[in-house]
Amino acid sequence: MTDQVVETGDARSAGRVTGASEFLGRTRELKELRADIERAGLDTLAGRKTPRARVLLIAGRPGSGRTALAEELVRQVADGYPDGVLRAGLTDPDGTPVPVGRAARDLLAALDRQAPAGACEDDLIDALRSALADRRALLLLDDAADAEQVDALLPDTPDCLVVAVSEGPLTGISDVRPCTLGGLDAKSGVELLTRHTGSVRITVDPRAAEGLAEECQGQPAALMLAGGWLAARPKAAVSDLAKQLRADDSEGTALTRVFRLAHAALPANAARMLRLLALAPAGLVDPQTASALAGCSVDSARTTLDDFVALGFLHAVDSPLPQYEVPGCLHPQLRILAEHHERPADLQLARARMLERTVRLLQACRAITETDSATARQKLLDMPRALRFPTPRAAADWLHLTRPALLASARLAVADGELDTLARRLMSQLVRAMAAHIGTKAAAPDLYEIHGMVLDVAERRHLPRERAAALLNLGDLDARTGRTADALARYRAALDAGREVNDPYATGRAMESVGGAYLDLDDFDRAADWFGRALVERLARGERAEAARLYGRIAAAHTFAGRYGEALRNWRAAIAGHRKNGDVAAQARALSELARVQEYAGRPEESLRTCREAVEWARRAEDPRLQAALHLRVADTLEHLGDPASAGLHRGAAERILDDSNLQNDPDACEIRTASAED
Repeated sequence: MTDQVVETGDARSAGRVTGASEFLGRTRELKELRADIERAGLDTLAGRKTPRARVLLIAGRPGSGRTALAEELVRQVADGYPDGVLRAGLTDPDGTPVPVGRAARDLLAALDRQAPAGACEDDLIDALRSALADRRALLLLDDAADAEQVDALLPDTPDCLVVAVSEGPLTGISDVRPCTLGGLDAKSGVELLTRHTGSVRITVDPRAAEGLAEECQGQPAALMLAGGWLAARPKAAVSDLAKQLRADDSEGTALTRVFRLAHAALPANAARMLRLLALAPAGLVDPQTASALAGCSVDSARTTLDDFVALGFLHAVDSPLPQYEVPGCLHPQLRILAEHHERPADLQLARARMLERTVRLLQACRAITETDSATARQKLLDMPRALRFPTPRAAADWLHLTRPALLASARLAVADGELDTLARRLMSQLVRAMAAHIGTKAAAPDLYEIHGMVLDVAERRHLPRERAAALLNLGDLDARTGRTADALARYRAALDAGREVNDPYATGRAMESVGGAYLDLDDFDRAADWFGRALVERLARGERAEAARLYGRIAAAHTFAGRYGEALRNWRAAIAGHRKNGDVAAQARALSELARVQEYAGRPEESLRTCREAVEWARRAEDPRLQAALHLRVADTLEHLGDPASAGLHRGAAERILDDSNLQNDPDACEIRTASAED
């Protein structure tokens, strides 16, 4: 997490933290770090080619300004890295190291490279290194917990540079000389106080200012809190605060003592809100979150959050939305105070209010996309004004900007273990909102993680129906990314869970998915068998549309196996089912597939008649792509039968349909033409 610093910067890709406009001090450290970039490494001195990126390490205690120094260094040298700056925070606010796979995926996303959903850590690391292999980029890895985290993310190219921030040395990474930070020099410390208090009080008593900077041990975070305390009390002398700090004989660092004093000076309601910010997911907070935690209005929460920024308790994130960050160095202090001043039941209630507010915001985020439904519009209007989004675009922007906090909310809710009902609702609404605004394909990596958390809760609470749903969703994502064996195992487990509670939907869906997995594995006999089992389930429940579709899947399995007689029989059953259901488009597609199998079976005349019938049904279904494809297939069949003139007429008809339907530049139309040419 980002420290509280002189000139602050966020190590996340979500945005930059606003802070002072000018960096203070650290001239010697910056000079040494810049020189270290050009220093010949051990490999170079030994006559070997440098295999990996150079690592610069900035080490210091939380609150020492280590992230500020890293950001200033990045700012100064960024022009030498034309492929940009990538940022990743490697420790969560509660001190938990961020999994390397998650950090690698976030860095890939910053490079506009999407790794497959559910990819393992090794695959993600390999993908990141491949993406950086031909780039000259600068990586800022903030708050690294250990050397293994940094080592896993190092690019395999000397053209990249890595700036790592850590509390101590990263033993295990070769050729790294840490730049260890102490306090600011006296001049810089006083200047930092001046920025908050104004020059008058500092000029009147410069010795007191120097004494206060010394009491703060030159730590930027402590100095900012001290400056905020003085700024809020225009009549207080600098010496007053210095005396109070000297009189505090309690244990702890300078930052701890200044923080306790600043917290004690807050009004009761503000102090309580500040303590409750320890519950903010990923250390990110907005007025809605603060409002829910403290049980106050959104406007009141925003005013208080702005006050906290002025006092040095929070950083304001540079974002289109009002967003704030709890500095990583203050998070442990907030947690300690929250546990000391708040009852466990009150903390749990605040957490529940926050999660409930998040659920309702996600509901509103999804509902704004459903304005074509009168019911959805009314439901949206019934929501409190503070929860509504003015436009779908505003909702999509909110979802994008708050994504890190939303995912962190889900992780924390699941880890809590006592709020599983809220956790399930939160994850359900998060999946729906992402599907509505991002799409299931683009959001697949996040959805994979969410469905995995749903599975954890379902197994913990022994909820077979939810377990089956999560396994089916995970299986679908595995299947789409080529992990068919993993998908098959999940589908079978989902089938067992569905049978446990006699859930007809889950069992039928799982049977069909098992069949689909076997089809992908080219085990056509088992695929046809499992599709048949699913068909029996659908017929028993009178689901005629699903039954007709399954006849088609059975026919496809028989076609791949070369059993054309069985395939023809099942395609005819599918056509009959679609006809009874009045599904003209599905009937046209099934006739098209029937014609294909007839051609495979060596029955060109039958195929020709079926194709012509399919063309008519495609016309009724107003499906120009299918019409064009069928005309081209008719043309191919006529050529095989020795009638090139008629074939030319059908090709011309296909071209006219594609042109008249404004599909000239449509990829599917181009594919139709190409497939015909290849045939």
